[in-house]
Amino acid sequence: MMAEGVEDEEKWLAAGIAGLQQNAFYMHRALDSNNLRDALKYSAQMLSELRTSKLSPHKYYALYMRAFDELRKLEMFFKEETRRGCSIINLYELVQHAGNILPRLYLLCTVGSVYIKSKEAPAKDVLKDLVEMCRGIQHPVRGLFLRSYLAQVSRDKLPDIGSEYEGDADSVMDAVEFVLQNFTEMNKLWVRMQHQVGHDFWSCRCYSACQSFILLADHELRLAVGLSGLQGPAREKDKREKERSELRDLVGKNLHVLSQIEGVDLEMYKEIVLPRVLEQVVNCKDELAQYYLMDCIIQVFPDEYHLQTLDVLLGACPQLQPSVDIKTVLSRLMERLSNYAASNTDVLPEFLQVKAFSKLNNAIGKVIEAQVDMPTLGVITLYSSLLTFTLHVHPDRLDYADQVLGACVKKLSGKGMLEDNKATKQIVSLLSAPLEKYNDIDTALKLSNYPLIMEYLDIETNKVMATIIIQSILKNKTRISTADKVEALFGLIKGLIKDLDGTVHDEVDEDDFREEQNSVARLIQMLYNDDIEEMFKIICTVRKHILTGGPKRLPFTVPPLVFSSLKLVRQLQGKDENPFGDASTTPKKIFQLLNQTVETLSNVPAPELALRLYLQCAEAANDCDLEPVAYEFFTQAYILYEEEISDSRAQVTATYLIIGTLQRMHVFGVENRDTLTHKATGYSAKLLKKPDQSRAVYACSHLFWVDDQDNIKDGERVLLCLKRALRIANAAQQMANAARGSTGSVTPFVEILNKYLYFFEKGNPQITVDAIQSLIELITTEMQSDSSTPDPAADAFFASTLRYIQFQKQKGGAIGEKYDSIQV
Repeated sequence: MMAEGVEDEEKWLAAGIAGLQQNAFYMHRALDSNNLRDALKYSAQMLSELRTSKLSPHKYYALYMRAFDELRKLEMFFKEETRRGCSIINLYELVQHAGNILPRLYLLCTVGSVYIKSKEAPAKDVLKDLVEMCRGIQHPVRGLFLRSYLAQVSRDKLPDIGSEYEGDADSVMDAVEFVLQNFTEMNKLWVRMQHQVGHDFWSCRCYSACQSFILLADHELRLAVGLSGLQGPAREKDKREKERSELRDLVGKNLHVLSQIEGVDLEMYKEIVLPRVLEQVVNCKDELAQYYLMDCIIQVFPDEYHLQTLDVLLGACPQLQPSVDIKTVLSRLMERLSNYAASNTDVLPEFLQVKAFSKLNNAIGKVIEAQVDMPTLGVITLYSSLLTFTLHVHPDRLDYADQVLGACVKKLSGKGMLEDNKATKQIVSLLSAPLEKYNDIDTALKLSNYPLIMEYLDIETNKVMATIIIQSILKNKTRISTADKVEALFGLIKGLIKDLDGTVHDEVDEDDFREEQNSVARLIQMLYNDDIEEMFKIICTVRKHILTGGPKRLPFTVPPLVFSSLKLVRQLQGKDENPFGDASTTPKKIFQLLNQTVETLSNVPAPELALRLYLQCAEAANDCDLEPVAYEFFTQAYILYEEEISDSRAQVTATYLIIGTLQRMHVFGVENRDTLTHKATGYSAKLLKKPDQSRAVYACSHLFWVDDQDNIKDGERVLLCLKRALRIANAAQQMANAARGSTGSVTPFVEILNKYLYFFEKGNPQITVDAIQSLIELITTEMQSDSSTPDPAADAFFASTLRYIQFQKQKGGAIGEKYDSIQV
């Protein structure tokens, strides 16, 4: 049925265009021969095609535009006729003899345009006559297009200030009255469209009103005459609403014309124009019309007019139909006013003078009360727009911004966590506005209702908002410098700090989770205060929050906290402890906190990370000359190594970390150092792979010879380590030969040779030329052996080492003498 209806419309439109073009042809012929009577005859017949009721507004518009083009040509003919002496008054009377009212009125408007231009009568009189005569067409579609034509031909002929048609002192009022009257009648026609049954849907099938009613009510009869059972009232209403929406610009064009009238000043707009327009808007009681016309008022009239008439404009909002999308209307009004304030700071006093914020706030409250079924999204959107307005117009009034947030909290109270995605996105927009305006979370933290709004976000959106807050801090390099502010901040970003109720770990994307936690880690590094006591409070506050994060988060959040604490320790180096007790922050107190904090990682478990942090803490304690503290950190690191780290590669890495850190320690006495060194060498010798053992053992040689510590230069034990490493490397070669038939690479031997050379240069008396010479010969022999595996990298390494020896020999002096005895 729908396809048939479309095809029928196309046929009716084609027939209408054909009839119009045929009569237009004869009209053109009459115009060319200056035959006025025939021109009027055929033009009336041409315009009779616009009397159809079978076309939808979209199709009717196509027919109307063709007629409009022809009427412009007819208007030019009328102008020429008046120049040739034809009386415009007689012509104005003559066209009124057309048989049908619709062609008659189109012709009357066309001649009326020429009549006004001739200035033989005041423009206001002609316009008044035309707008009254157009009342004769009450069919909605035909009437709308007729009045649209009247508005089009008269818009440049209004008796406005500065216009050539300006009359007496009241001429502007006459122009306004004409446009308002035309607007009122067009709006009535437009609203009336919703009550049509269609484009004479029933009449075109020759049904009486009674029969039509029966057909609408009886399903079987509808099917019997070929009507779809789906063509019910709801479908018809949707169709009519769509058609009405297509025609809305015809009505709104009147308001645009009003806004262009020069004589409409603020006083006239306030006293006459706006009240009359709003009266029509409110009284029409039509959802579509009210929404569109309110939007038109906001868009076409100047910003300063809206500012000075806020009372009147806002007073109409609660009177609109409950189904009107008032949130969008008010949002656009506030957006315009916000942009107006942003574009010119000189107008800001006017906003204060008219109490714009108070009026908008009250109006929003009344609208929400009047529309009891307004969805949560609508409420949040209104307050989001009001907050944006407040931030632009009153950026210094944080109490206003907090008041808006508080009002929003009040309206959301009792609703619990929101599940509507659009509503939660709007809350994110609401909360982001202060961050974007001030570029400073510090300011947002002063808003007491800010965290209360976040309580209504679902878990995922809470994380999104927390990420936005952190990104704002990082982007603007905001300094959060007090423990109270940190407490408030971590309350806002708790969605990233810990698992909120209902979080399902399996659903978390690992990449997203890692990115979120890395952002938290960067945030922790941004927290700083020059005052040591306050900084320690900040560290304690952060620790309190991050320890609630669970095992997945601690590996991300504990390290930055540890390094922030160590930074504070270094600030305290050399300062005397407070003799009066626990009042002041001391390195010992911080190290106690660090010990407890890192311990949480060993329980996660994340033993490798915990070991690294223990060693970092030990090094910091070394710099503070706190031997017991440093020893305790090493002890914890060793316990982790022995009890938690079982992976062979992790053991190798951990061994090197222990050796490297221990080598830099100077705080230990002989007994403690021997204990720790003995353990480290023991770990080295127990590694799984022989090459790893060899490398770790010769690395231990550095534990017995430290350049800047005269008391740690034990040449014998260095030599023992190197010999032991050589034995292990040799054993590795033999095992490889037994297992694979080849001795493998000589790289470990070359590495050990380089260690020999290092300690030889440092003056270790136990490292002799003979030992070096024998090692060179050993390597040469291994490389020339038939069982050795070719290894270009090892060959290059050995050749480079020999070149180094040769270079040292050529240096001369003490170094040259030392190396002179080595044969290469």
